[in-house]
Amino acid sequence: MNATSAHADTFTRDRLPPANEWPELRLDGLDYPARLNAAVELTDRWVERGHGEHVALVGNGRRRTYAELAEWTNRLAHVLVDDLGVRPGNRVLIRSANNPAMVACWLAATKAGAVVVNSMPMLRAGELGQIVDKAEIALALCDTRLLEELETCAAESTFLKRVVGFDGTANHDAELDRLALNKPSDFEAVATAAEDVALLGFTSGTTGQPKATMHFHRDLLIIADGYAREVLQVSEDDVFVGSPPLAFTFGLGGLAIFPLRFGASAVLLEKASPPLLLDIIREHRATVVFTAPTAYRTMLSSLESGRELDSLRVAVSAGETLPAPIYHDWIEKTGTPILDGIGATEMLHIFISNRLDDHRPACTGLPVAGYEAKIVDAEMNELPRGKVGRLAVRGPTGCRYLDDTRQRKYVLNGWNITGDAFYQDEAGYFHFAARNDDMIVSSGYNIAGPEVEAALLAHEAVAECAVIGAPNGERGQIVEAFVVLSDGVEPDAACVERLQGFVKQRIAPYKYPRSIRFVESLPKTATGKVQRFRLRQEHYPD
Repeated sequence: MNATSAHADTFTRDRLPPANEWPELRLDGLDYPARLNAAVELTDRWVERGHGEHVALVGNGRRRTYAELAEWTNRLAHVLVDDLGVRPGNRVLIRSANNPAMVACWLAATKAGAVVVNSMPMLRAGELGQIVDKAEIALALCDTRLLEELETCAAESTFLKRVVGFDGTANHDAELDRLALNKPSDFEAVATAAEDVALLGFTSGTTGQPKATMHFHRDLLIIADGYAREVLQVSEDDVFVGSPPLAFTFGLGGLAIFPLRFGASAVLLEKASPPLLLDIIREHRATVVFTAPTAYRTMLSSLESGRELDSLRVAVSAGETLPAPIYHDWIEKTGTPILDGIGATEMLHIFISNRLDDHRPACTGLPVAGYEAKIVDAEMNELPRGKVGRLAVRGPTGCRYLDDTRQRKYVLNGWNITGDAFYQDEAGYFHFAARNDDMIVSSGYNIAGPEVEAALLAHEAVAECAVIGAPNGERGQIVEAFVVLSDGVEPDAACVERLQGFVKQRIAPYKYPRSIRFVESLPKTATGKVQRFRLRQEHYPD
């Protein structure tokens, strides 16, 4: 550590991986002070520079300037410290759809020195419970419209002691907002160390057991000062829109950190369907859009003319690889560059990308400044150009799991092994080939097959099941379940609907199996392990 930690609660620092299991962090050219609070840099610093009247966030019928955002987050930070007893290093969970209030809560907790866990609004009580238990979270801030599942979680939790509601709509009263009304508009933010943990990004992984990736205050700025500055060339005139949830680091970077780091604006949508994205781009003259390839395809089908999007200067595609036909169709119709890139929760954001002046179809591009990447075999030997292998990357950010033995699998010899299969062409450009594991990538969402299996197996009609990703033209992949039914259960369409509805009630609805096949038995090894690869080979040999 470059400076003494400001964390009174040392939970996250005590659970960092051993130093010999960290990736090599390459910070050449990056210079941050030993004391750094990322939230101050994204809010108050702009007011100090005379930028306070510029619009920072738009959402739910309100515009918030940088001055208003700074004061709002300062009042909320006072509540967290004065009324809710938050100490530096405490974990605070935030549950909300994408709206300015969620961003304000995240910034306020960060100013207070807390370690923030942003969570998906679709998660159910059981899924929230896994996160709460892993991070030992005592306090949660929740949009009042989403309280039910979190309160159910709290009632059953050993750790979660307090759930405080906030107003996500700007239309009604809530406890957190009431407490903030009479608080001072200034707040002395905790002088956190640049290497104090600021954020826990949760990823389910292939087992369904949550992994928490640990990111420092410094890291939150690195992704802006690297990718957003070099690749997107952000300025204060930009207006960002997009669909990824702020609970994903892809969304938090693209819709909060990037615009706020450069004094730009972000328009936040709670339900960012492709038609609504188009409306917002046109209405707010957006210049940068973040979403998944499937959403771009849907937007294209709704466009009468590319002139409708003449304000856009760049479209960012991530979450899954960008198919060449969408790339070609988008550029032909809109004239706007669409930049494919790859990131990871473990790396915080995009580390390989196309560029505004150098983009091509079916290609992920070149490493972002500060990162290097290579293709390796199982023994970490670099492979020749054109040979498919494992993607290894290192740079200024990298994987640090919270108290998790899987750290030793993700980081090898100082390199991050992302779980993706890639190859490099003769010019050095990176091309996606496949996933290395059983993760299903559907419309930009990562879905762990075993988690869906566990939900299905909780239904009395299911004797056995196996879940795979099935190819799908619209979504890239869909969740497909092979189900052995219990005796006496009819394998009909009504049964399919019952099982799908059941899964939606137990885990986030986007994870449900869109296809269910009833089978007599599942392929297994001699020891009884289900062979999912045989299901893929049999039904999708190509």
